[in-house]
Amino acid sequence: MKTSNFNSFFPHEDKIIGYNAYKNDFTILDPELYELFLAAERENIDELQQVYPDFYKHLNDKGFIIASDIDEIEQVKKLVHEIDQENNYSFHLIINPTMNCNFKCWYCYETHIKDSKMQELEIQKVFNYITRVLNQQELKVFSLSWFGGEPLLYFNKTVLPILEKVSIQCKEKNIKLNSDFTTNGLLINQDLLDKCLKFGVNHMQITLDGHRERHNKVRFISKEKGSYDEIIKNIKLCLKNELYITCRLNISKETLEDIKEIVIDFSELDDKDRNYLNFSFNQVWQEKEDLHEEMVKAMTHFKENNFAVTYNKDVDTVRESCYADKRNQATINYNGEVFKCTARDFNSENKEGILQEEGMIEWNEKFDIRMNAKFKNQPCLECKILPICNGGCSQNAIENLGNDYCVNDFDENKKLDIVKNKFLVAIS
Repeated sequence: MKTSNFNSFFPHEDKIIGYNAYKNDFTILDPELYELFLAAERENIDELQQVYPDFYKHLNDKGFIIASDIDEIEQVKKLVHEIDQENNYSFHLIINPTMNCNFKCWYCYETHIKDSKMQELEIQKVFNYITRVLNQQELKVFSLSWFGGEPLLYFNKTVLPILEKVSIQCKEKNIKLNSDFTTNGLLINQDLLDKCLKFGVNHMQITLDGHRERHNKVRFISKEKGSYDEIIKNIKLCLKNELYITCRLNISKETLEDIKEIVIDFSELDDKDRNYLNFSFNQVWQEKEDLHEEMVKAMTHFKENNFAVTYNKDVDTVRESCYADKRNQATINYNGEVFKCTARDFNSENKEGILQEEGMIEWNEKFDIRMNAKFKNQPCLECKILPICNGGCSQNAIENLGNDYCVNDFDENKKLDIVKNKFLVAIS
C-alpha cells in the first residue's frame, strides 16, 4: 500500500482536515491521529494496519491510502473520459441568435455585429440538427442555452420558434428539456417570462458590474440613463416567477469598492425568492491584479446575509467540467458556424465546424485538438488537486499547448484555499 498523491491536510479549529481529491471526500482527524498517519507515511504505511486497524481501514476507504500498483494519473484520465467523452445520456446545445447587443461593455471580448441575425435557412438547419440529436437512442436530457450578443433581441423571431418546436419534440420522446439564457436582463418582462416558462426555460444568468453608480458607467441605455435599477427589477420579477437566476458579479478593482451595497437592494427578498437566486463572483480577465482576498471578504458578507454564493475558482472542473470539454456539445453561431467555447470571440477563423443543410456538423481539425488537449501539462500531472482542477477547461489547455502553466499561478496557498472552501461549503 501507499499514500495517495492527491491528499491535502489543513487545520480547522482544533482538528486536522484531510481531503483526497480523487475520492472528493474529507476526513476530520484529531491531531494525534494525524501525527500517527504522518509517522506511518514516513516509515511504512502498512505498519499502521497493525497499530490501528480501524484507522487504517478508514484511510483506505477514504482514498488516503491506496494499493501500490494503482496508477493515479490513469484513474483520473479514465474519470475525465467517462465524464467528457462517454456520456450519451445528455446533450448541450448553445445557440447565438445574434452577435448584436444593446450594451457595449468595456471588457467584452466579443465583436458585436449590428445587423447579425439568424436567417430562415440557418433556423431550418438548426431544426434539422436538433431533430438528429433528439433521435439519439440513449438521450435522456437535452439542454438548450441561448447566448450572443444579447439573445433576447431576437426572442420572438428566432428563439421562440425553436423553443416551441424543441419542447414538442422532447415531450414526444420523453426527453427532459432544460433551457437557459445568458442575458443582460434589460428586455425581460412578464409576457416574455410566460413564454419562457411554457417551453422549458428554467434559468437565466444576468450580469451586474458592481453597484448602481459603477454598473451604470459600464452598462447604460443612454448616456443619461443607466440600467441598474431596471435590471434589479427584472431579476426580482424572474424570482417571483420561480425562475432560477445566477447573478454574475463581474469583479474588478472598481466594482469591489461598493459591491457589498448590492446586498441592500435584495434585502427584502423572502426565503422562497432567495432559493432561486445565486450570486456568482467572477474576476474580469482584463483585471491583472490578484483580487482573491478581497473577493473572499465580499463573498463572506453575502453569505452572512443569507445569500447563496459561488466563486469561479471553486468549481470542480473535472466532475463539473466545462460544456466545451464534452463531446456531446456544440455552439451554433447565427451564421451556421460551429464553436465549442463561448468565452472567446466568435471569429470565423476560430470555428471548429460548419452546420450543414441536412442538419449535420462538419467538424474540422480544431475540434480534434480540443478533444485531446488535456493531460499534456506536466505541472498538472504532479499536482495534488489534479482530480478537481486538471488545468481548468479545454480552452486553457489549447491556449497553453507546449507550455507549462497553472490556472492557480503555481500558488499552493491558492490551491489549498480551494480545498478549504469546499470543506466550508460541505459543513455549512
